[in-house]
Amino acid sequence: MTEKIILGIDPGTVVMGYGVIKVQGEHVEMLVTGIIDLRTLSDPYLKLGHIFQRVTGIIDSYLPDEMAIEAPFYGKNVQSMLKLGRAQGVAISAAIQRDIPIHEYAPLKIKMAITGNGSASKEQVAGMLRRLLGIPEGDMPHFLDATDALGAAYCHYMQMGRPESQAHYKGWKDYVNKNQDRVCKQR
Repeated sequence: MTEKIILGIDPGTVVMGYGVIKVQGEHVEMLVTGIIDLRTLSDPYLKLGHIFQRVTGIIDSYLPDEMAIEAPFYGKNVQSMLKLGRAQGVAISAAIQRDIPIHEYAPLKIKMAITGNGSASKEQVAGMLRRLLGIPEGDMPHFLDATDALGAAYCHYMQMGRPESQAHYKGWKDYVNKNQDRVCKQR
């Protein structure tokens, strides 16, 4: 049975979450989850350096085979998006430096993979991850940034070996019309 370690990252400029899972066949377990706390650093470039050092340290400690990172979602504040993109880029650079393949997932995709609901709250995602990974309530991270990162890693696990279809459908009727060979006719 092949083992795979996946590092999940929830990028942030104030608090960045991380989570590491180990996959063995169908069994998935959480190895570690936590945050990179940037609240005490005021210089934006020192924050980026700290992110790089900490993500590199996590990589060196857990030796992940792949990294899953949450894609920034578009907001109205361009400056916030720029800062968040820099933080994400630095985390990606740490993985590139260690030759780790990177997979990016939109927040909607992660929520859908974990809860089946793209508009699920962070608390709902955390609750579902606790159940899926069998994490005792007392061992759940206090910061939702950490569970968001764990969600990115688990979402990647869900996508492994399941390539996305290139076909897109507008609904069941469209699917049926385009896949007549797969439809059972009633007699």
